[in-house]
Amino acid sequence: MTNTYMRQASAMYQQTRAEGRVEGADPHQLIAMLLDGAIERIAQARSLLRHGDVPAKGAVITKAVAIVGELRASLNHEADATLTQRLDSLYDYINRRLLFAQLNNDDPALAECIRLLEPVRDGWNGIRDAYLAGRPGNVA
Repeated sequence: MTNTYMRQASAMYQQTRAEGRVEGADPHQLIAMLLDGAIERIAQARSLLRHGDVPAKGAVITKAVAIVGELRASLNHEADATLTQRLDSLYDYINRRLLFAQLNNDDPALAECIRLLEPVRDGWNGIRDAYLAGRPGNVA
């Protein structure tokens, strides 16, 4: 087997695995996956930047920007207007910093984005039990 074939097979496996997780996920898990995905892509961009792979870094940052855009679009402004407005502003800022990092090969900007997203992810993961308890049909 060639290396190209192995890479393609690995990519197909990863995509299939990810699609399976998404299909079986509840809304809370989907947001958690988006947060994890954004952080992972930004960490990949940092690594690619350190290794001088500018084209791949650009592709990964583009994916991170799209994920953060999905996080913004998923905000429920009717639930808690103050909180969602703050998150909307945070996601907007993160996307602007990602674009700055893309244009300027700026690792500190990428690191800042991770530092800003990690507490959101950790907080989101921390409310999982409350989310499950509040779902219709759950008796807790």
